[in-house]
Amino acid sequence: MKKAILLISALFIVQSIFAKTTIAKQDSLRNDSLQVAQKMLAQQQQQQYLDSIIKAKLEIELENASGNRAKQNELTAKLAEIATNDSIRNAALLNKINQLKASGSGYPVILDADTLFIIYTKIGSFKPSDRANAISVRVRQLYNNPFFSPDTLEIVPNEESVDIIYQDQLIMSVNNLDAMWVDESKDELAKNLRLKIINTIAKVKEQNSTTNWIKRLGLVFLIIVGVWLIIKGINFLFAKTKSWILKNKDKYFNGISFRTSKLLSDTQQLNLTFQFNNALRLLTIGLAIYLSLPLLFSLFPETEKWTSTLLNWILAPAKSIFNGFLNYLPNLFTIAVIYIFTSYTVKGVAYFTKEIIRGNIQLSGFHPDWAMPTFNIMRFLLYAFMLVVMFPYLPGSDSAAFQGVSVFIGILLSFGSSSAITNIVAGLVITYMRPFKVGDRVKIGEVVGDVVEKTMLVTRIKTIKNEDITVPNATVLSSHTINYSSNAPDSGLIMHTTVTIGYDVPWKKIHEALLNAANRTTLVLKDPKPFVLQTSLDDFYVAYQINVYTQEPNKQATIYSELHQHIQDCCNEMDIEILSPHYRAMRDGNMITIPADYLAKDYVAPTFNVNVSK
Repeated sequence: MKKAILLISALFIVQSIFAKTTIAKQDSLRNDSLQVAQKMLAQQQQQQYLDSIIKAKLEIELENASGNRAKQNELTAKLAEIATNDSIRNAALLNKINQLKASGSGYPVILDADTLFIIYTKIGSFKPSDRANAISVRVRQLYNNPFFSPDTLEIVPNEESVDIIYQDQLIMSVNNLDAMWVDESKDELAKNLRLKIINTIAKVKEQNSTTNWIKRLGLVFLIIVGVWLIIKGINFLFAKTKSWILKNKDKYFNGISFRTSKLLSDTQQLNLTFQFNNALRLLTIGLAIYLSLPLLFSLFPETEKWTSTLLNWILAPAKSIFNGFLNYLPNLFTIAVIYIFTSYTVKGVAYFTKEIIRGNIQLSGFHPDWAMPTFNIMRFLLYAFMLVVMFPYLPGSDSAAFQGVSVFIGILLSFGSSSAITNIVAGLVITYMRPFKVGDRVKIGEVVGDVVEKTMLVTRIKTIKNEDITVPNATVLSSHTINYSSNAPDSGLIMHTTVTIGYDVPWKKIHEALLNAANRTTLVLKDPKPFVLQTSLDDFYVAYQINVYTQEPNKQATIYSELHQHIQDCCNEMDIEILSPHYRAMRDGNMITIPADYLAKDYVAPTFNVNVSK
């Protein structure tokens, strides 16, 4: 921490030294330029003195050469050359002064907080800053002189300057360079500066008089009292507002909901309103105090310059925001037109979608259940196109920061949503494949249940055990899907179960028992009739498969359970044991397993042969 403080201090010192060095260099260059200008002015004045002597001599010769035409032309040309050279030198000097005006600033002569005038040039070894400081000190002395009389402040002309003097004390001097800087003569400039000194001293004395100080203090007291009353009034109004809110909370504060979502409870809404009311109260009080400061500062000359600064801190941003809003209005209207056009286009598409779903509009090869997914896709594309068109009209859309953030978000979406986009594309394909719809009993992979929701990303299935299983659409697309419900309303779903019975039971008797069990089962269709298939003849038993039709595929578990119950009852009623026997046959003593109807009437089971050995 200490090292950081030392480093920051060193940076400030280096910066200040660099700034002072830079200012010193600028002052040095400016002083050099002023010396060049003064040198040019001295040369100009010296040359003008010589030219005046030569001109006087040439004019005398011109009068004496009245009869000599050639001599007259020669003298006239010399006079014109002198005038031309003088004009060129004046132009060069004015050009140099204009360069100084463009590249430099002056130093003010100040009395209290009032700036009398600006000093731009030097005199002798006195730099402009030295001159301004010396003049300010002398003007301050005049102000402090209780016997100061404006009439005793005189203007005294000299050969190279015009001096402003008070009782033999030099207040300031005005030279030719000062005059040329403001495009006035020395005498005019001296008169104007004398008048400014007199008026400013009178003005400051008037401002600092005891009467004015008493008035200022009285106004300060009135302003403070006024601000205090305003604050009391603000607190009173907001207290009344809070009381009104409490009185009408049951009427207006019932929470905030969006469709079926509860965003804020009534208590949260009330607390949020109180917080907003208090924040608005504090903001209003702060604004009242802030606006009273410029009024207080304007009462005193020393702080009067802060008035405009404080006001600009509020007015400048407000003006900037207002001008920015006015300049943005054409773009805002363009965005509004684009949004309205897109909204009505979406409404038109929604109308045709509803008519297709109702069956009022029929399109060849277009199924009604495609209408809503197609509408969602078109709505997404329309709004995406709307945003693309709006983008150039958004505030700050042409800034590098806005564009950089847009590119960054695009990259994040590209790299971070690959699986999501895969599921969205799979969802679109599934929609137009139409393998199932909401409410269908399906089997996807190893998952069996009813489809309860289809989204762009996933398909949700509810099993018979009330398990909610979410299957990504990409998995649905890559897996085989069995739909038990698609043909059930028309031709019925065939449900089947298998029993295995030994060969000793006649197959006709088994068929009869299974068909009786099927006909007793509820939710099983009588037409088409149930039927039995013998699916295999195994080593020890026969596999009998009972097949029944139902239009209730979502109740398969119940139907299977009831069917199995009736199969047990019917087999018991007909003396059929539901067994899958396994035999170890010894043909010298076992009864044959062929049903009795197929045996001869005199068939007798063979006896066991027993051999006894010693």
